[in-house]
Amino acid sequence: MKYFPFAAILLALGAPSLHAADAAAGKERAVVCTACHGGEGKAVIPGYPHLAGQNAQYTAKQLKAFRDGTRVDPVMAPMAKLLSDADIEVLAAWYASLKP
Repeated sequence: MKYFPFAAILLALGAPSLHAADAAAGKERAVVCTACHGGEGKAVIPGYPHLAGQNAQYTAKQLKAFRDGTRVDPVMAPMAKLLSDADIEVLAAWYASLKP
């Protein structure tokens, strides 16, 4: 494990570019989401949540809950069922990258 600190530094240095790539992919994937949650993550329909600046882990957890049925919503459940784990991760990264 003597190489662990070096590997951790390399991962940390690469993390911003990975997150930026995830966010860019998430922006493309979020086209359907914009109808309700807005193009910049600020909801356009009263009562719908703003997603801009939301914690990525929280957003991913909620989308997975909608997808697997542990969180029920007649609008979000069918949308989330279409999402892969990779889709969820990039969507979460996109919304986390936006200014609240």
